[in-house]
Amino acid sequence: MPAVPFTADDTDRLRETLAEVVADGATPGGVVICGTVDGEKHVLTAGTVAPELGDVPPTERTVYDIASLTKVVATWPLIGQVLDTGLGDLDAPVRDMLPAMNGETPSGEATLRQLLTHTSGLRASTRLDHYRGASAPLYELLCREPLEDTPGRHRYINRGYILLGLALAHVHGAHLNDLADQFWQGVGMPATVYGPVARSRHVAPTEQHLTGAPRIWGTAHDDNAALLGGVAGHAGVFSTPHDLAAYATHLLDAYTRDDAMGQWLRASLVPQAVIETGLERGLSWILAAGGRVAYHHGFTGTSLYLAPEAGRYLAICTNSVYYGNARTRIAPLRELALKMISAAWWSKAPDE
Repeated sequence: MPAVPFTADDTDRLRETLAEVVADGATPGGVVICGTVDGEKHVLTAGTVAPELGDVPPTERTVYDIASLTKVVATWPLIGQVLDTGLGDLDAPVRDMLPAMNGETPSGEATLRQLLTHTSGLRASTRLDHYRGASAPLYELLCREPLEDTPGRHRYINRGYILLGLALAHVHGAHLNDLADQFWQGVGMPATVYGPVARSRHVAPTEQHLTGAPRIWGTAHDDNAALLGGVAGHAGVFSTPHDLAAYATHLLDAYTRDDAMGQWLRASLVPQAVIETGLERGLSWILAAGGRVAYHHGFTGTSLYLAPEAGRYLAICTNSVYYGNARTRIAPLRELALKMISAAWWSKAPDE
């Protein structure tokens, strides 16, 4: 079946809402890129990359810190490959993918499924700076921590993805950034990398944590990722709207062809836990519209949405964290994006 195209009204509303959040001071600027598996693509821009760069406008090649989109752009596809090659088991403890540890490892008993779905019961607060000076390796420190909650309840937990990143590196005997680079190159995402990246007019700065201190620019905004040298399973990736569109198209095409990645996406669209009314957690992805829409956000002001049955995608790239809490500032744009992508499959349903 052909994909459901974005109409002129769709793109006009997205362009207007993006311009409005920029005008309201929510973000210096941003890019919305949307399209279909058939090759349709629309690039909508507003504002500037950052005030210190003058009137330089953002483009589909502007590099953004995508923060927690790392979970679905790096860790999730790499876990899918591990499962496909038999190097891991979705319902086996993560400790099985890590170096052998003697004694009790309560958090190491969490399964890959539980870590992917944020239902592991691990500690929700993650402060890797508390481990400075520890003699044991990070994976062991994390695995030996007691659980904070009974497994099964959904709570957003970054340390689970940090463990997944460490497990991926160990099972392959390679650095996580090298594994991710190999995957991204195969997809056609040349600008997507783990940081740091060189400061330039093509790289969007993020937040100034302390008055008088340099603004974060080209290094991971996430403190825990920064402590890990910018390479972690939960955050640290930089990408462009162009590359996110290429990634989304790759996933939608895989879904259509039902190859290994397509099957992994299909499996990930099965609800695993309730987040709130109308929203569930799949494997990594947030699910809406009864599992027909998958999406994820990044704290810095990024989002990626997929509607596989409709063959549609939409990505938001902003550095709205430049001015503080990005979540509330760009909420109108994210709400419209979810509404638009969720409505798409209804348009296709009568033909199925």
